[in-house]
Amino acid sequence: MIDQLLERLQQLSDVVADQANNFGESTKEKGYQLIEDWITVFPKLEANGLLITSFGMGMGLSPSLEVEMRGKMADFSKEKIDTILAENKLNRPINTVFKAIQTTIDLHDKIGATCPDPLIVKVKVQIPPEVRVILGTPIVG
Repeated sequence: MIDQLLERLQQLSDVVADQANNFGESTKEKGYQLIEDWITVFPKLEANGLLITSFGMGMGLSPSLEVEMRGKMADFSKEKIDTILAENKLNRPINTVFKAIQTTIDLHDKIGATCPDPLIVKVKVQIPPEVRVILGTPIVG
């Protein structure tokens, strides 16, 4: 009886380990596909004034791509951002980036301060993707 119970526990343990391995492989595949989807977007972002200043890859259970871009605040008027959003309605990554820029500028305008250069956009392509927008150069200290 105890031998049967131990055997069933071992079988259950093997099934759980196989499922965890399959889940890990599926997560990696989805991560790589997401990265491939975003790779096609970065040249379009550069064409719209965001120059890539750093590019890095993270490997793990869920791979990630980290890209930092910079632009000049003068190149990102509300009209230009609205035009880019209108022209790219179906392009989720471009919409995500420019909506983040638009929201950050709108919130910054509410405090009444001058928008400092540069405009910094940090994109971390992972599951789920993350976009950060910074106005001005952050000082770490």
